[in-house]
Amino acid sequence: MPCRRVVPGLGSGGWQDRGVAFDELDQRIVGALVENARATYSEIGGRIGLSAPAVKRRVDRLRATGAITGFSARVNPAALGWTTEAYVELFCRGRTSPADIGAAVGKYPEVTGAATITGEADALLHIRAADVRHFERVVERISAEPFVVRTRSVIVLSRLVSRDGFLPSGADGPGAPDILEDLRRNRAIQDNFGNPGC
Repeated sequence: MPCRRVVPGLGSGGWQDRGVAFDELDQRIVGALVENARATYSEIGGRIGLSAPAVKRRVDRLRATGAITGFSARVNPAALGWTTEAYVELFCRGRTSPADIGAAVGKYPEVTGAATITGEADALLHIRAADVRHFERVVERISAEPFVVRTRSVIVLSRLVSRDGFLPSGADGPGAPDILEDLRRNRAIQDNFGNPGC
């Protein structure tokens, strides 16, 4: 059974699976990469007090263990013309599995995040669209999925807080890094371009 250890400053949600320690230096490396995935190993090392090869070894280990799953570019949805943002609750029939929900809604590029949730609804979707009509068409297509009984939507008027990445600077306390995909407030287009430059 893999061990689980709480990382100082990460609360009970600290990442520790697969028997690999996630220490303060790893946390700082991940924080630097979240801030700028294109930072070189040398730049990160200078910031946290390690050599570039030491940073590379740690990043390679974090990638191999699944702590780092890839690198991405953050794109302003407005630059793509998608200025309407909304959250949609899905109410599903019977025992629809999370995998079935994910597979169905994952085929819509407008769905920028999806999660199963507590409460009445079965899932919550984060949607970006060009305008209200585009949003309405997306909801109509999702509502036509065979497992969807009904939906409930709210359109975002203005964003009050927006955090990119998993570890906001200054995060502290239990659950602080659980910004998790938090329905990925800004759509990240996965490049998976490999290691950041050296």
